[in-house]
Amino acid sequence: DQRIDGAVGVGKKIVGAFGHSWKRQRALQAAQKELGLPEHKLITECCTRWGSKQRMIQRLLEQEKAITQVLAADKTTRHLMLTWQDIQVLDSVSAALSPLLEFTDAFSAEEYVTISCVKPVLQMFNNDLLKVKESDTPLTKDIKTAILDYMNKSYKDSVTERLINMASLLDPRFRTEYFSESESEAIKVQVMSELEHLVSHQGSTATGVSETLPTSAGDQTSQGAAKKPKKSLGSFLKGPVSGKTDVTAERLLSELSSYVNSPPADSECDPLLWWKVHTVNFPNISRLARKYLCIPATSSASERLFSTGGNVVTCLRSSLKPTSVNMLVFLTKNLKT
Repeated sequence: DQRIDGAVGVGKKIVGAFGHSWKRQRALQAAQKELGLPEHKLITECCTRWGSKQRMIQRLLEQEKAITQVLAADKTTRHLMLTWQDIQVLDSVSAALSPLLEFTDAFSAEEYVTISCVKPVLQMFNNDLLKVKESDTPLTKDIKTAILDYMNKSYKDSVTERLINMASLLDPRFRTEYFSESESEAIKVQVMSELEHLVSHQGSTATGVSETLPTSAGDQTSQGAAKKPKKSLGSFLKGPVSGKTDVTAERLLSELSSYVNSPPADSECDPLLWWKVHTVNFPNISRLARKYLCIPATSSASERLFSTGGNVVTCLRSSLKPTSVNMLVFLTKNLKT
């Protein structure tokens, strides 16, 4: 929108004008004290940081009177003063984007589970935070509608939708709370399919391991030389009994039903710690939870990793081998000092 681009462009120029002049910064502090405003510095938008534009807009609106007083006192900066149209546009943008500010920070984290929160948050946006209100200005309504359309389309891809549905079900805080009845049944079928695949793969892996035990002549000779222990009654019964411990589809379905119908965990609990405690109760589903809940909801962690790689591979280290770079980046991100 040209109105938004124009108002934000003026805001950037104002921030730049104060950032490059210590005299204006000093005058701004004096104006803040005189007007009883918080003594905050202006914030610059950074294209690589989520929410920086919204923070810049909020700070400009907060300090609008002090900024106007300082700019009006200097003939060379009077043209930078925000007009009432600019203020109205920035107010409308701030009203639409403010509810998203805390969520963008929370979703960019990498030390706790985020992927399972995508579906609940999307529902919250559609039903509450970004729902168009009668008191909203036309511009605020347009921004909210555009954001919702973009987000809903982004998560409508079948692969992505299946991923966030699986993660939401495997989070003990949510389970089937945010699913309709038909969605709940469909996602249960998907979970059962993956559980059966995991269990069958585990069984084939175990079989493969047992078949690759050492059978060299030296091993056989040493085993033959050792004295064979006498068989007990338990050893005769071991074979037939072990054949009955296979995980069946009925047991998997029973485990899934028990998990879905059990009371939800507290909304503030860590789902990974919850699964660590309840792995004994849901051994197969816990393996599936480890697979999905480790996925970050955003690309922020990857972007931080690229920044770390850029800091490691400086001009003086341009001859490092790729393996050495990988090890240095890994140690930088994981070594606790």
